[in-house]
Amino acid sequence: MKKLLTTVAAIATLALTAGAASAECERGDLDARYCDTNGDLIADTPTDESKLLDPDTLIFAYTPVEDPAVYKEAWSDFLAYLEEKTGKKVIFFPVQSNAAQIEAMRSGRLHIAGFNTGSNPLAVNCAGFSPFTIMAKADGSFGYEMEILTYPGSGIEKVEDIRGQQLAFTSPTSNSGFKAPSAILKADFDMIPDRDFEAVFSGKHDNSILGVANQDYKAASIANSVRDRMIKRGVITEDQTVSIYKSQTFPTTGFGTVYNLKPELRAAIKDAFFSFEWAGTSLEEEFSKSGESQFIEMTYQDFWSVIRKIDSANGVSYSCQ
Repeated sequence: MKKLLTTVAAIATLALTAGAASAECERGDLDARYCDTNGDLIADTPTDESKLLDPDTLIFAYTPVEDPAVYKEAWSDFLAYLEEKTGKKVIFFPVQSNAAQIEAMRSGRLHIAGFNTGSNPLAVNCAGFSPFTIMAKADGSFGYEMEILTYPGSGIEKVEDIRGQQLAFTSPTSNSGFKAPSAILKADFDMIPDRDFEAVFSGKHDNSILGVANQDYKAASIANSVRDRMIKRGVITEDQTVSIYKSQTFPTTGFGTVYNLKPELRAAIKDAFFSFEWAGTSLEEEFSKSGESQFIEMTYQDFWSVIRKIDSANGVSYSCQ
């Protein structure tokens, strides 16, 4: 477990140029370059206009949970609408890892993004990410569950059967792919990596799901929304995997902007998310596979409370130095 948490810490601390520290201010867990005077846990918009960004081209990135090529097409209609609402050119940036996505925003190369559940706190505290929306179903419900999968005939019928076996995680920054199962296995089953089972990292949820479906991994912890979309796209069939554990519901990908966009530009971006009509678009075609059909307003302070508690239980620090 110590080895795995060291990996988390390495990603959380990101060896990036921090720039000049801001003057003393209230900031909570935020990096020294940010302030949080209103206590909402996200970085304040700079009051110095010289520090505000108003780029001619906006860069958008979606969390790297699955094949980036699939999502470049899925987001195409929304990004065209975003261009209309902002008057800016918008480019889809296909990131390959959570750490790369966080680094891109921290360095000013990424302006709008969807960060996955587990990496939201790191993005908020280390990269100045300011989330304001998530996808939801038509009735306003949202979220996904962490499930532990195996395959038929694996010999694993319950969580305890993983002892002495191999369990695939996705990446150390993933909530359902590492953080939540680590906390749950330790607290509810007295099971920790290295001592009770062999932990491996697949890199992404689709890698873990395919690994189980193809019987390369005995078991894996995954986000069930990703599995549902893969089944509906025909990547795997439902009978290739068996769920032996399902968690409480967690918030899904959080969308927002970097903290220092010009306020008028950020307002136009928010309006694009909330006024976008999903019907008949590429976004609906892809995300209806997991039931989503709209963007709803949210706050990081409230919606990510359970994720911050899981991080605390795992000993994760949001230090960026």
